[in-house]
Amino acid sequence: MIPFLDLKKLNAPYKEVLTAAFKNTLHKGDYILGDAVTRFENEFANYCGTEYCIGTGNGLDALQLIFEGYKYLGKLNEGDEVLLAANSYIATVLAVIHSGLKPVFIEIETSTFNIDFEQLPEPDSSIKAILITHLYGQLGPVTAVVAYAQKHNLLFIEDAAQAHGATFNTKKAGNFGDAAAFSFYPTKNLGALGDGGAVTSNDETLMTVIKSLRNYGRTSFTENSYTGFNSRLDTLQAAFLSEKLKHLNAENLQRRAIATRYLAEIINPQITLPFWDDSAQHVFHLFVVLVENRDHFLSYLKNSEVGFGVHYAIPPYQQKALKTYNHLNFPLTEKVAQTCVSIPLNPTLNAEEVTQIISVLNQYNA
Repeated sequence: MIPFLDLKKLNAPYKEVLTAAFKNTLHKGDYILGDAVTRFENEFANYCGTEYCIGTGNGLDALQLIFEGYKYLGKLNEGDEVLLAANSYIATVLAVIHSGLKPVFIEIETSTFNIDFEQLPEPDSSIKAILITHLYGQLGPVTAVVAYAQKHNLLFIEDAAQAHGATFNTKKAGNFGDAAAFSFYPTKNLGALGDGGAVTSNDETLMTVIKSLRNYGRTSFTENSYTGFNSRLDTLQAAFLSEKLKHLNAENLQRRAIATRYLAEIINPQITLPFWDDSAQHVFHLFVVLVENRDHFLSYLKNSEVGFGVHYAIPPYQQKALKTYNHLNFPLTEKVAQTCVSIPLNPTLNAEEVTQIISVLNQYNA
């Protein structure tokens, strides 16, 4: 059986350095907002090319803290609207809603499954931001979004939870918009051994507010200037992330090498392969194919002992949790949701396993 992702195997090469990081953290005893958090924040800001990074409890909190920070700065207000793709994972939408803002769903285009600019409305005064998810590890249309945001005086927020290291013209995810949110959930390209997240930005004023908001709104040991949250990157996870960050570029290259084989060697008219322009814009957090009869295909993969995932079977606006938006209809988004399948792609796969996966997909017949 080739699993979709074996986290134990993924982290096995780091056993010695992660054990050493644990012992060092245990010895130092600074378990909350310790030196390791500051170190990782500086390292990740440097990696992304941004001036600042603030660690948070998880990716959802990172995104919500961006919106909350802008509200305190007067750049957003309760009820303001945020443009976002209709197929973003529900966490993206929840961050908007939890911040007292309103999501405005936009249909996707069919190559990268990202926001379709031809479907974008002429923004009225209620629309104050555009939120782009770098879906599956592929950068969204950042050049077009920057131009659009500047033209209409909108905030540009990146949901970079799946795109650690994705690069366009030497600039990395997390450094295209006004601010960006990352997740370090264990399955991510840069994954912790628990929850974790971060905000990156070049806006010192925003990041000063977010730094306070993540820690109960404290601005000194005794003063709380904001009605804040408890969302701090754990010191131990920060120590782990510092070690794994050293290998992120190499592991992203491994992912692209596997993707290169898939795209060249999977030849089956019943399977639609993802778009990739062969650049560093994609770090292949997921390799997503489309098949018409998904249930049949998943059964075939299971019988062939190849693991799989489905990201994501129900668009957020169709979820019971967001019943206010259940009346919406986006045909392309729904088509992708009904036909998408993620096949194994991660640095633990060896050449023989990749060959086996290719063979299994090429033999598939609905």
